[in-house]
Amino acid sequence: MADHEAHGREGLSAPEDDAPDAAALEAGRLLFARPAAFLAAAGTLDALPAGRLPEIAFAGRSNVGKSSLVNALTGRTSLARTSATPGCTRTINLFELGSRLVLADLPGYGYARSPKQQVAAWTGMVEAYLRGRPVLRRVLLLIDARRGVMDADRAVMKLLDAAAVNFQAVLTKTDGLREAALAALAERTAAELREHPAAHPAIAATSARKGVGIAALRAALAALAAPPAID
Repeated sequence: MADHEAHGREGLSAPEDDAPDAAALEAGRLLFARPAAFLAAAGTLDALPAGRLPEIAFAGRSNVGKSSLVNALTGRTSLARTSATPGCTRTINLFELGSRLVLADLPGYGYARSPKQQVAAWTGMVEAYLRGRPVLRRVLLLIDARRGVMDADRAVMKLLDAAAVNFQAVLTKTDGLREAALAALAERTAAELREHPAAHPAIAATSARKGVGIAALRAALAALAAPPAID
């Protein structure tokens, strides 16, 4: 799949090592200040509209904070639906950002209380999306900082390796950790990611509630967006 380049196993770095410069931060700010609109909700891969813009997918365990991160990045409070109940997102929800980028909020995985048949259906849909979406530029693999990498996350990393889909680890809910604990988590996560050839070299640390890491992540995603239209 085009643009799903792997960055190799060496050189994975902690969040503070990859701070974007002022120009990149401004590019990210300008992109995410543009209008963001709901594009589609699809319960099957066939129901997804054909992709025409670069796409970024948000993947992670149920209740890891995917919808909250989409809202924080776009500066909206309710663009993506959020819920305290795990398993709330059951469709692939697409949001278009300023005619330059599409954000895909994927159903969460790993929620044991959902019926097995339903879990299998969601998992199959997400796997098909990850393997067969030509416009997919990167997967943001969200990891709850309070829990670290779990077996369900490892399974998705293996899937992304096999599909040669570039993914970046994003630690969420980091405001619940002290600085030393967060640094240790980033180090453990980087060690795991070195085993995955599709892993992006940088780890993002974020808190949607406090805005931590949001500007830097905007800058990283702006580099993947379609160029702005020339007036």
